[in-house]
Amino acid sequence: MNDKIEGRNPVIEALRAGQELNKIMIAEGAKGAPINTIIDLANENRILYERVPKIKLDKMSETNNHQGVIALGAVFKYYELDYILETAKKRGEDPFVIVLDEIKDPYNLGSIIRTAGAVGAHGVIIPKRRSAALTPLVAKASAGAVEYVPVARVVNIPKTLDELKENGLWIFGADVEGQDVYYDTDMKGPMALVIGSEGKGMNRLVKEKCDILVRISMNYGVSSLNAAVACAVIAYEIRRQREHGSN
Repeated sequence: MNDKIEGRNPVIEALRAGQELNKIMIAEGAKGAPINTIIDLANENRILYERVPKIKLDKMSETNNHQGVIALGAVFKYYELDYILETAKKRGEDPFVIVLDEIKDPYNLGSIIRTAGAVGAHGVIIPKRRSAALTPLVAKASAGAVEYVPVARVVNIPKTLDELKENGLWIFGADVEGQDVYYDTDMKGPMALVIGSEGKGMNRLVKEKCDILVRISMNYGVSSLNAAVACAVIAYEIRRQREHGSN
């Protein structure tokens, strides 16, 4: 797939068709009915848009006819949540899903997708807004895992956690104030592991949806781990428990 869509009408058509878009860039000062339509459709579909200097679009353009608008399409395919759950069912395994609450660093996202593949998670869930998307940089950081680990992109993480609960999954959140140390917690059944953003951790509404909050014990002087590292530590414990039991 071409990752750039240039021109006002092509971008409008892509939005109306529900095409996966990572971001829309609109030239500063660009006005008119088509621009307003693009902004309205972007808001309706929860797609990020930003105003940028026209010279930036000129440098990016491959057609020399961007008309003040370039949309960046999703380079890699996103999957539906149902596909991830069905993957677990077909394997005859309890679902194991990793949910990311606003992970913005592409290297962290790629690393987590790589970990998901290594530990046998059935998929990764990310939000449509305020999150890194699947890009060539993420793919490189994942060491190719993005090609075989299904990634779902959802509008609302709290509602998605409710949907996971309705499908029988327990929600475990990684949090520095968690009541239980992760390796003392039984995580063998159908479950989702929620990892918060690099700076502030999980949003309040996301944290409230978690059934259990688990923490990683730290030595004095270290208050937290990088999001991708924290995910790997807990995810490998989940794999160990699934293979050998919780003790």
